[in-house]
Order: sequence, then structure tokens, then C-alpha cells
Amino acid sequence: MTNTDRTPLAGPVNPREIPDAAIAMLDAEGIVVGWTHAAEQLVGYTAGEVVGRSAVHVLPPAEDASRASAFAERRHAQDGWSGTVMVRHRDGHTIKMTLRISLLWGQDAGTRWLVSVTDIGTLSSEASNGPVRESLLAHAPVGIAVYDPELRCTWVNDVMERHDGTPRRRRFGRRLRDALPAVEAEALEVVMRQVLNSGSTMVHEYRVWSSADRRREHAFSASFFCLQDASGLAMGVCAMSVDVTGNRRARERLAILSEAGTRIGSTLDFMKTGQELADLAVPLLADTAVVDLLESVPFGLEPSARIAATSGRRPVLRRAGVASVDLGVLELPAVREEVIHVPPGSSFGAALRTGKSHLEPVLDTHAGPWIDHDPTRAQKVRDSGIHSLMVVPIRARRCVLGLALFGRSAELTPFQDDDLLLAEELVTRAALSLDNALQYARQRTAALTLQRDLLPHRVHGGAALDVASHYVPADTEHGVGGDWFDVIKLSGARVALVVGDVVGHGINAAATMGRLRTAVRTLADMELPPHELLTRLDDTVKRLSEEDADAPDHVPAAVGATCLYAVYDPVTRRCTMARAGHPPPAIIDPQGHVVFPDMPAGAPLGLGLGLVPFESVELELPEGTLLALYTDGLVEARDDDIDAGLDRLGAALAQTGGSLEDLCSQVIETLPAQPPADDVTLLLARTRALEPAQVASWDLVDEPAAVRTARQVAACQLSEWGLEHLVTNVELIVSELVTNAIRHGEGPSHLRLIQHQVLTCEVSDGSTSHPRPRHPDTLDENGRGLFLVSQLSRRWGSRSGVDGKVVWAEQDLPSTAAM
Repeated sequence: MTNTDRTPLAGPVNPREIPDAAIAMLDAEGIVVGWTHAAEQLVGYTAGEVVGRSAVHVLPPAEDASRASAFAERRHAQDGWSGTVMVRHRDGHTIKMTLRISLLWGQDAGTRWLVSVTDIGTLSSEASNGPVRESLLAHAPVGIAVYDPELRCTWVNDVMERHDGTPRRRRFGRRLRDALPAVEAEALEVVMRQVLNSGSTMVHEYRVWSSADRRREHAFSASFFCLQDASGLAMGVCAMSVDVTGNRRARERLAILSEAGTRIGSTLDFMKTGQELADLAVPLLADTAVVDLLESVPFGLEPSARIAATSGRRPVLRRAGVASVDLGVLELPAVREEVIHVPPGSSFGAALRTGKSHLEPVLDTHAGPWIDHDPTRAQKVRDSGIHSLMVVPIRARRCVLGLALFGRSAELTPFQDDDLLLAEELVTRAALSLDNALQYARQRTAALTLQRDLLPHRVHGGAALDVASHYVPADTEHGVGGDWFDVIKLSGARVALVVGDVVGHGINAAATMGRLRTAVRTLADMELPPHELLTRLDDTVKRLSEEDADAPDHVPAAVGATCLYAVYDPVTRRCTMARAGHPPPAIIDPQGHVVFPDMPAGAPLGLGLGLVPFESVELELPEGTLLALYTDGLVEARDDDIDAGLDRLGAALAQTGGSLEDLCSQVIETLPAQPPADDVTLLLARTRALEPAQVASWDLVDEPAAVRTARQVAACQLSEWGLEHLVTNVELIVSELVTNAIRHGEGPSHLRLIQHQVLTCEVSDGSTSHPRPRHPDTLDENGRGLFLVSQLSRRWGSRSGVDGKVVWAEQDLPSTAAM
């Protein structure tokens, strides 16, 4: 060494610090001049026992001393050597070592040797810990420099010049700041002082520009060892550095890919996914990133598998994402959501057509397709300063969904093949998210189409109600649900109102909704009271659930629903309703007062145990009363409880005036700004009442003479209403219905005629048994009455009444007489 200053060691090595290769420094004659703590720990000799003596005492073992001279000559001839040797431990046993000997040059043109050894047994049983140790095994070039206690360079090998481009003559007698950038040199010198003071081995990474490639920054990992003299004092620091640019880039790549897993595809929105890809790529990979999707993709439509090369039609893309380190570039060459026409002969058109990526390390916008097809855009790209370009097609299931473009302008290093691999991996992540969004969009469209087909296209309340409805499907994240509504005309001018909500989302929920709506209509035709209809409907839902559970190779889905069923009679102005786990209706009187009636909730359909029966409540409603039936999506929001939603709904419904359609729209507008997480269904109905002149009724005695009386009073009433053309048919119908009531019924009978949109003839009695129509044989004298009624009526039926049953039949009215 040229400097004889000594720095005392602070103490033993911290056992928590990472050990590395054992280092020894030899002079030209093979005499040990420097020793490290790691070497002492490995072979058991202290610095005092080794320094100043020939390395033959340790390398190779004493019994192979005859080979030592030949070994030294080989070192001199090759300027270094690496391989496997047997080293003698102080206690006498031998250790198999990996060995590397490197030639060092001094400022006086002298030479020395640096010996690095690592126990193979340790490597085989423990993970490799440090780039230098890995380089010893891989025979990678290792840069070596030795510094005195003042941190001035005294010895160096040839590899260091290749690392940072500084000739060794400029290193000798100088500190690191003369060879490296100030920031890096200062950090490394701090580490070197710590090594001198503690005697420990430390590792530090730094970056410099490569002498071979001035446009690419290289990363190095340096291990620092404290060299001791015979007294055990620090005589200098040995720095061994290896190029870990590949390792560093691999770690950066893994970090980018890991971040991509959380930042790309956070939603099912096509345009947002494109922007997420662009935002991630800048500045981690590129200075400018652009994502263009084929025009059909943002609308949830899959593009064709191939884009014709000879069709002559330019592919049309829509800009989904754009990001840049230069905010001015965000407007060049196109803004987000702009439509882009791709020249078929350009590299973009080729990528769309072939599905293969295109790398252009040095971008030339002065010739070729840029000028031929789009000179204006080429000029914009030149103005942006982009000098290197990657074009990566976005592919999913053999379809090209669009293109991702990555450019560099501020970063001088052009894109390389490994950059293209990383870009393709990022685009693949985005393509998977876009494909998932496409598949979901297709399923959502199918479910929404199915649901809209199964819901009523138009609703009519007849003479009893003015009705309006509004349906809003859930957002794309949650999917279409199973909400449904219906308005069903019943006999006697009555109307049933239904609103329900099936558990779950998607096409299965929509299909279940269709089955339940059909079931409700069928049960409504049976003229069942609301509570009994819900009981029958509950049994239907349970059977559907059991059938799905028994189906082979089928995972049973949760089958359940809520429902509110109400029947309004315009003659009596009474409304009977029952619910099964559904929110209560809102009732708004003509003065605008809103109430939510307290009525039994009932269990959801298919989910109850049948222990609590459904119950009906009956309310008398003034004419002009507004009924609002809805699903929970209208009153439940992400940030509000149901009470707040009910208050919001009540305030909106209290606004009097305007049509029901306008009121529906106003209520929907009160929803939170974000798309609903559940379907929203609203059914509004404003009550009407029939005029007394539209209804006529008579009590009949329980004897055969009542038949003639019934015919006479019915004929007179029809004449009064100007319906003389219906007298013959109605007299026959009345005769048959009254005769059946007297013969087969119980108690007094009643006859009622109702003139609304049709003419309804009703005969009631005290019996609960309902008539059964049958086709009589030729010789039968009985059974012809109801058959005749069915032939003379547009429709007929029977229903349960308060004290028995009602048999009814309807006749069509001329349009001028219908009310």
C-alpha cells in the first residue's frame, strides 16, 4: 500500500450483517498483505497469523505445496483465475471453495492480487446473499478497487474502467467524486467510512452511465470489505462491484407488473381501463402512452376475428386512454374519445391486421407510411419529440380489440426488446380486463333484453286507475336484477297492482322474474285475495327452488323474492293489499299528505318457514289518491339507510300537479348521482271511482220467480244506458246465472250490472262452491247453462266474495258507449 496510516477497528462484526465472500490481498510474490474478518471466520486464521506470510499456507493446502509455484505462474500468465480449490482450515480440516483471483494495478505500475473465496457447502445449504457472491459463481466481470483510509484509490483492475469509463490513471490518488456523480460518490463514501470504522462488510447499489452505451444507465451493486494488516488494524477498503442492470430491470419489471394487477381493470368500464393502462405506463415505461380501442368495443360489441387487409376500408378506433410526462403532448396527436382512422398500410394497420407487436427503436416520421397516409399527424408526432415507438395490439381470444402505443421523448434511451416484452405483458393484463368487460356486457345485454321482454311494455289501469311506470337497471358492476311490476285487470272493473324483486342479479334472476310474473298472472285470474295469492306464490317459489336443487350438474342458486300485491275496486273505492318481505307502498291523498301504511311485512317468498301466514289489509281510498309501489333499489343507497330513502321518496311524491309520467321522472331524478347498485322500479297509480249511475244492483228472492224479475230489471237498465242491442244476450246470461244461484246456491241472491270499459253482469249468493263448466252430451238436459254463458260472453268466471261467491260474465261495449 502507498499509505501507511492506520485506522483502529471499532469492534467485532455485527452478527446481523450479511457476510459475503472472504477476501485476501496478495502482493506480486504471493505474500498476504491484507486480510478481512470474513476470511478469518471462514478459515480460522487471524490477520496477525496470515498477513506477511505466503498464501501457500492456506492456498493450496500444505500437502500440495509442490504445486504452488505452478499455480502462481498460471495466475501471472492469465491475469487472474477462477475455479474450485481445497482450502485448509486452521483446525486442520479442508474446505471446498469457489475461488477467484483478480489482477490489480497500482499507481506505481506495480501489481497485486485479490483473492475471493466462498464455501461451496454454505452456498449449497443457504441462499446466495449478494450480487458479488452470485458473480463468483457465474464468472461475471467483477470491478475491483482498493482505497486507503483517506478513501483515495490505490489499486484497481481493468474491469472497473469498463464499468464507468474512467481510466485507471485518473483514479489513482483520487476519491470517488472525481469518477462518479457527486450524489452517488457521497453515498458510497459514507458506506466506505462505516466499513472502515466497523470492519464489517456492506453492500450498496449505485447507478452510472455505461462507457459502452452512453444512452443507457447501468446499475451496479458494490460490496465493501475492510482490509486489515498484521496488527488487525484497517489499512483500507476493498470495493467489488458487478453490473446488476439486468437484475434491477427485472425487479422494476416485477414491480410494474405487480402494480398493474391493482391499477388496471378496477372496473368494467372500457374507457376507464384504457386510461388506467396509459396512466400506469407513464412514466414507469414510457414518456407518452396512447390506448385506442376498436370503435365497437366501448359499446360492448366484440370486433370481428380478423381485420381484412384488402377491403380498402380504414379501421376506426376510439381513443380510450392517453397519458404523457409532457402535458402539452396530451393534445397530440389526438385527445381522449376522439375517433381515429388508421391507415391500413401503416405499422398501426399491420399490428391490427396481424396481431403482432411493432418495435421502432428510432422513429422515422420523415418517410414511409407516416408521410404517405397521414402527414399532418406525422408532423404532430415530430413536434411532440417522440423518437422511439412501440405498437402493441390488444388481443383477447383471437380478436384484436385495439392498439396500445408507447413513445419516448424525454428519456433518451430508445426502447429495447425487453421493453417490448414488458409492454406486451401490461397490454395482456389490460386485454384480460377488457375481455371480461366484453363478456359481462354481452351477458348484461342478454339479461336486460330478456327482462325488458318479460316486463309489460304498456300498462293500463282500465276505468279504475291511471298508471305510469319507470324501470332503471342496476349499474354495470352489479348487473341487471330481477325486479318486475304488473297491472292486471280483474272482473268487476277491479285492477291488481304488483311489484316484486327476485334475489340476485343477471340472466338467472331475470328468468326467475319472468316465471314469477307468469305465476302471479295465473293466480290473479283465479280471483284470489292478496294474502291467499301470496301463499300460493310462496309455494311456487319453493317448488322452483327444489327443482333447481335436484337438477343434475347444477349448482343451486339462491331463489327468493319479495312481492307486494294490491287489488283496487273502483265501485267501493277500497284497496286490499298484502306483502311478502317487500317495502310498504306510499299512499298520497289528494291534498298531498304522504303515509306509508303499517301493514304486516310477511316473509320473503321461498325463504320463510310458513309459520307466519300472510295477512291482507283493506283501506278506503278517496278518489284521486296516489299509490306508489316500488322496489328497494329506489329507497336504499350506498351511503343512506332506508329511512332516508323513504323520506326522499315521500318528499318527491308530495309534489302535486302534472302527469304521472312526469312525476315518475321527477322521482327517479332524486336518486343519488352514481348509478344504482340495484334495479329501480316505480309503479304509480291514481285512483278513480265509478259514478253511481254506472252501477245498478238488485236483491233477489230465493225462488224461481226471481229469474223473470232479474231479466226484466236487467232489460230496463240496459235500455236506460242505451244498450238495447245487448238485451237479448244479457237476458239469457242473467237467466242462467240466477237459475244456478237458486238451484245450487245458498241464501238470497244479488244481481249487479257494471258499465265501465265493458258491461259486467254479476250474480252472487251465499254458497262457497264455485260452478264447473262442462260440455254436455247430446241427450243431457243439465250442464248447458254455463256452456251457453261462455258462448255469449267475452269472458266469464267466478270469485270468492265476503259472504259466498260471485259469478260474473262480460260483454263488449261499442266504443261510443264505453266509459
